[in-house]
This record gives sequence, C-alpha cells and structure tokens, in this order.
Amino acid sequence: MTPPNIAVSTGAGLEEWLAAIDQRTAQVGIIGLGYVGLPLALLFSEERFRVTGFDIDAKKVASLNAGRSYIHRIEPDHIQAARRSGFRATAEFTEIASMDAVLICVPTPLNEDHTPDMSFVVSTIEAIAPHLRAGQLVVLESTTYPGTTEEIIVETINRVGGKKGLKVLRNPSASETEREIDGVMVAFSPEREDPGNIITPRRDIPKVIGGVDARATAAASALYGSVFRKTVPMSTPAAAEMTKLLENIYRCVNIALVNELKQLCGPMGIDIWEVIEAAATKPFGFQAFYPGPGVGGHCIPVDPFYLNWKARQFGIQAKFIELAGEVNEAMPEYVVQSTARALERNGTALSGAKVLVLGVAYKRDVDDLRESPSLVVIEKLRHAGAQVEYNDPFFPEVGRGRHYDLNMRSTPLEDLERFDCVLILTDHSLYNYGEIVSQARLVVDSRNATRSIDSPKIVRC
Repeated sequence: MTPPNIAVSTGAGLEEWLAAIDQRTAQVGIIGLGYVGLPLALLFSEERFRVTGFDIDAKKVASLNAGRSYIHRIEPDHIQAARRSGFRATAEFTEIASMDAVLICVPTPLNEDHTPDMSFVVSTIEAIAPHLRAGQLVVLESTTYPGTTEEIIVETINRVGGKKGLKVLRNPSASETEREIDGVMVAFSPEREDPGNIITPRRDIPKVIGGVDARATAAASALYGSVFRKTVPMSTPAAAEMTKLLENIYRCVNIALVNELKQLCGPMGIDIWEVIEAAATKPFGFQAFYPGPGVGGHCIPVDPFYLNWKARQFGIQAKFIELAGEVNEAMPEYVVQSTARALERNGTALSGAKVLVLGVAYKRDVDDLRESPSLVVIEKLRHAGAQVEYNDPFFPEVGRGRHYDLNMRSTPLEDLERFDCVLILTDHSLYNYGEIVSQARLVVDSRNATRSIDSPKIVRC
C-alpha cells in the first residue's frame, strides 16, 4: 500500500521526483540528529521542506518536539521556527515509508584497535530497509571508507528489500525521465560540518554527491541543490567517499607536520608560532596549520585510520598517512611531559601536583567532546599521580564515554593560586587569559592562547 502524503508516488519518473523538490512537496527524513543531522534538518526546513528527524535517543526527540536545543551553536529559536514550519522528531522508523528522501547522518567512530566501527551505519540501514519503497532516495552522509555505500547500504537494501521485490536502482542514464523509478535511488554525499565556524554560511559549502547510478546523482543533486548554492556531482559513491577522506587527511598530515616541528623548535629555542605566522605571509604555496595538544572531532582523528584499514585490503600500507595519525596521537603525551618539566623548574613534581585544565572540548567554542585530546591528557595526568580538575564553560560535567571514564565536574575559575599549574588545552574565547595569568602560579599553554601576554609564568608547549 502506498504510504499517505508522499509527494512521489510509486511508478513515478524522475521528472515527477524533480518537480516535488522544486515545489517543496517532497518529504525529507534525516536519521541522526546530532552535530551533522540537526543543522541539516534545520537547513531543509528553512527552505520550506517538510522535514522529519529520526533518532533513537528519546531525550533528543523530546527536546526537539518541545522546541529546545541541546547543541550550543543552535539557538532554541531555530528549533521553534522549524517546528512552526512542520519539523518534528520521532524514534519510529516505520515512518520512513512516508519519506521521499532519507538522509543518514549517524556516527562512524573507531574501535579500540583503530578499525572502523560501522555499527551505527549497519544498524540504521537494517532498521529502515524493511520500510523503504520504490521511488525513494537514500543518501549516506557519514564519513567512511570508499566502498561503504555499495558494500553496506546497497547490499542491505537489496538483501532485505529483495524479499518484497525491492532493489537499488541501477539505470544507465538520468535522461530516461519518463521511465518508472522502480527501485530505491542511493547516493553518498559527505557532510562538511565545521563546528564553531561562524564565518562561512552552511549553504555556501559545496555539496559533493556520488550516486550509484545517474538518476540517483541527478535526484540527490536536485535535492541538495535546493538548499546549497553549489553541488559537485561525481562518477561514483566511492569517489565521493574518497574525496571526504582526502579533505580531512590533508588537514591531519599538515597538523602532524607542525606538531612535529613544534617538538623540534622547542629545544632549538625557536617559537613555532612565530615561524608559522611568518611563513603565512607568503602569498602562494603555503597554508597555515597550527599545532596543539592533539586532534579531535568527528573526522581528523578518525579518517586516516579508516583509509589505512581499507588500504590493507588491497595489500597497500599507507605509511605517510599512518605516520601522521601516529604523530597526532602522541601529542597528549608530549603535553604531559612538557607540563612535568615546567613543574619541575618550579620545584614541583608532577606526581601530587594540583593541575587545572582549561578546556575539554576538542576545539574552541564548541560543545563537542568527540575524540578530544584534552580527555586523554587528563587521564595521563591522573595516571602520573597529578590531582586534576578542569574548567570548561560548555561542559558542567564530564562523565563516561566510549574511550574515557572521568566523572568530573567543572571547577569555577577561582583561587587559581591554589593550583601548581594551569594547563590550557582548549582556547575558548570566553577565557580572560590576562586575568588567568595574573592569578596563576604557572601557566602551560598548548594553544598559544597567551601570545599577547609577556610573563615569566607562561610556558608554551
């Protein structure tokens, strides 16, 4: 039976599908309402699409339906405006049948052994496959290794849907506009979120799209082209998947380079930050990257290992990429050792020292802990015997996650002189660094947040 209120009926052609996009009658379902899915849902809602958000987290569903936001950079007003335009959230995957487009935005983290954890993608497609129908577009947005769309999404739809005669569409030409869309169209379009970026509007970020066939690419291009200013169609999903990995591995490799140079410049008495700023004056052939206590977030710490894992299936060892990942992963230990040396110069041993960590988010001014190097540094400091507290305006408390178990509460920025060391790990703009330096006994700065302050109390690492 055809689900009610759908814009594209069974037996429709591509022209009808594209008309539903143009007329904003197509229903868009977005699975995973986190840092990627929720902003995307609001973007489609702003463009007058009927949007339904799907998430297995009942608290998120309840918050959104009550007009509340759980992501710092998204104001409740944006949620409430979307609600007035028809946006709603649900945990009922049976409603997938009523969607014309289904966009999957679920996590793709690493396992403990640095292999891809595809459990969220697998469980999602297994859950929705029984409810899919001919004429729908399914797009995977989660960052992953080349081949995922074909090997997991397409295979599951064909396996589960095959029981009722449903299959992934594979037509050679998008020009066959009158031909019935007698299957599910599938594509990959990687998210390009940049949390904390308030300069580049989300709709100005070009959308890369790789369809399983020409119709899927055309349908996905039309859908995303209605909310993004530019789309970049590609030949295959695998090419689009590799594009996303290249973008992030490029950053990973260059961050690893400056992290390694930072460790070299220190013993040589050279300020790496001064060097980078000078190099950045060159108008060609150089892009500035900056060192830190490690890399965090949902892509840069993960993507090199995704590609390495896939490369090994082809008998290839991506040594350069693997080394970059290892250099960045070693930075928390470097920060701990630098802190220990700074304390020793002040006559204090790391074991037993009172250390206040500033910032646990993985980057400035975001409420995101994913793969944050600060969490690793805290665990290493504790293991070394330090008494660690933290302050972060975005995290009143930090409990237990996939790879950490801290159970700590944020400490007010008061009585800083009681700490042997204040360690800056995340350079939030809310911090008054001049006041912090004036009150602290010792400041170890891994982010160059105190660059405008001249004080013997500061050790930059």
